[in-house]
Amino acid sequence: MYKEKKYGQVIAKRVVLPKSWVLRLVIVCLVPVGTAFSADKELWLDSRCKPMPTQMQGPFVRLDGDAVLSIDNLSSYLSLDGGQSWSKPRAFFDKFQNIKVSNERAMLRTQNGTIIVAFMNVKEQKWTWKNELHDAPGAKLPTYVMRSLDDGKSWQDIQKLHDDYTGAIRDIIQTKDGRVVFTAMKMQHNPGRHAVLTYSSINVGESWKPSGLIDLGGQGHHGGVTEPSLTELKDGRLWMLIRTNWGEFWSAYSRDGGKFWNILQPSGIKASCAPCLIKRLESGRLLLLWNRPQPEGKTDWPLTGGDGLWSEVPVSNHRNELSLAISDDEGKTWTKPAVIARQAGTWLAYPFAFEQQPGVLWVTTMQGKVRMIIKEEDFLKKP
Repeated sequence: MYKEKKYGQVIAKRVVLPKSWVLRLVIVCLVPVGTAFSADKELWLDSRCKPMPTQMQGPFVRLDGDAVLSIDNLSSYLSLDGGQSWSKPRAFFDKFQNIKVSNERAMLRTQNGTIIVAFMNVKEQKWTWKNELHDAPGAKLPTYVMRSLDDGKSWQDIQKLHDDYTGAIRDIIQTKDGRVVFTAMKMQHNPGRHAVLTYSSINVGESWKPSGLIDLGGQGHHGGVTEPSLTELKDGRLWMLIRTNWGEFWSAYSRDGGKFWNILQPSGIKASCAPCLIKRLESGRLLLLWNRPQPEGKTDWPLTGGDGLWSEVPVSNHRNELSLAISDDEGKTWTKPAVIARQAGTWLAYPFAFEQQPGVLWVTTMQGKVRMIIKEEDFLKKP
């Protein structure tokens, strides 16, 4: 028995499947069951964007000299020629460790050269959503962290920080005073919804402390607040941009390095129900990558949810375009949003950005096959 639901010009078909398939469809990054990802149109890129030398998703970090490190679910890879070629995979874990790194992951090389990866362990994933309960009792997808002291050759201090279902891990930074902070999530219950938090370390990843939980209510397997990105502002505050179901990101601010988040408010940045990436560039400017709620030049987009199963309110899941903006005043104003990638029928979302050289960035997405090089200077014109 099929039920058809239209998403713009895409028709997603839902079918009753065996239980073994359900977990495959309810994937970690909070993608709705039944959404079509058919690549029925070619990927369009802005003329200012050039193809990357690699198809790796990332994230990436720069090592000494021109060396670049990347990772996938099980291994790290080293490139000495700007991504043109890569080493053989170097396994994270031995055969006795029941761990696999999620596609939603964050990686940082700290000021002293330590590499830290935060991720969810998909080998422990347990998804138990029940429509009649509006909840997923006992759902589990743990948050882990690990670090390398030898540029990714070996890994140590592999720690589980919580068992709760973590929808995604999106970002990790090191502050000016050396604190390492990354974003995480914890599913809440009665009713089921998501909440966000950060973990911070003052000893370069040897140990971690959680922040208070940001829980703004909601209901649904995509309800609540999810998948934040963060940066440190020049005045020392940390700023998180959080995915919501309310047509825009919400801002959270911390004055103590992410131990407490005590200012929560709408950001004014209109957004689809999808996560952003906010990144401090070497120039000092801020880069924002995200999905806007409607296609460029349009004023509406079909809404989904509002049933307490997906979400408590109807939302836009427009992800066929990836947009970019730059701010030189700490996010108070932004350049006119530029659509840098577009593909009908395909989601282009969950962006990563790596500044491979000052002002030159690799931009990739977890959803869709965006693999592009952009130059900061090409996108600096304001409206």
